[in-house]
Amino acid sequence: MKVGLPILSLLFLLTSCQFFETEKISSETFYEQDIKTIDWNDVDQYPAFPNCTDLIDKEEQKRCFSDEIRNALSGIKNETAIGLDATFIDTIWVRLHVSETSKLSVTEIEMDSLLTRYFPNFKSEVIRRIDSLQLVEPANKKGVPVKTEFSLPIVIQTQ
Repeated sequence: MKVGLPILSLLFLLTSCQFFETEKISSETFYEQDIKTIDWNDVDQYPAFPNCTDLIDKEEQKRCFSDEIRNALSGIKNETAIGLDATFIDTIWVRLHVSETSKLSVTEIEMDSLLTRYFPNFKSEVIRRIDSLQLVEPANKKGVPVKTEFSLPIVIQTQ
């Protein structure tokens, strides 16, 4: 009995050590799990113009970004109209790209042929005005600067 108790105690200690070990997760496994949970269609912080940098709420950041673009593009229809004798309402879509270095550029402008006829300089004026805008911060995802794409509608209404 004296020999059996120490051997039994030793066996118990050797087999019970596995219950005290913690499972180790490799950094690759952790990274893969984290990547699966990220919503890549949304950013944590929108690109910022100088007067938008103090905003904390994401919706306010988005609104400020859109408003700055719309303000820059306002008045183009009046400056670029040629021989306008029609009344119509239409939407022009401007697709923008913001690089991870805060470079803002136009990737595409969708407008129908009627608008192109009445506003022949519209596209070049949009590009000129967008190129003159200066962002101070790009969009961020988990603290990392990321490139983003935006589509902004511009409603053209004439009387």
